[in-house]
Amino acid sequence: MKSDAVIRRGVPRGAEARVAALYWEAFGRKLGSALGPPDRGRSFLAAHLHHDRGLVALADGTVAGVAGYALGGRGLTGGGARDVLTAYGPLRGLPRLALLALLERRPAPGELVMDGIAVDSGRRGLGIGSLLLREVVAVAAEHGCRRVRLDVIDVNPRARALYERHGFVAVRTERTPFLRELMGFGAVTTMHRPVTVADGLPHGPEGAR
Repeated sequence: MKSDAVIRRGVPRGAEARVAALYWEAFGRKLGSALGPPDRGRSFLAAHLHHDRGLVALADGTVAGVAGYALGGRGLTGGGARDVLTAYGPLRGLPRLALLALLERRPAPGELVMDGIAVDSGRRGLGIGSLLLREVVAVAAEHGCRRVRLDVIDVNPRARALYERHGFVAVRTERTPFLRELMGFGAVTTMHRPVTVADGLPHGPEGAR
């Protein structure tokens, strides 16, 4: 069964908490050591979103999925060093900054970095992730990017399978055993997908263009 979700560019005003909750559900194990506990982490994400660096899937009047990307020096999840120190205090904030630095992935010239897809647990398997991925690639094409890059952790084989179905190819794997106890994963695989002319063409009524 396919989803009736509609893809829209930008996080709608008023949906920040919902988007932060979806992101935390998907990536809380990785983000928890840097931004936890969960309530505070979700609040921090919601307060520092860059609305124009997200795509959302809307179904039945609610956000059923979200994809974030980094382009032009900004990604979906924001908040600088001052914001972290203000939210957590200097004593607890400084080590959190060090952990967040380990997760940071900056785009190279001509590259869009996708920093995560999160789909509501009750709507997985309906194709929402695929719709979001196609729109991410379309955004990259419209900005003249040559490729889309993403990183997938070793404990998320389902996500990697989705990316491979959409033309992403693994280019390197970085072993991170020191992060297994801390963040729950022991390796990160970088995947690339070239952007083609066809990626910039409209791809159906569910798109945002």
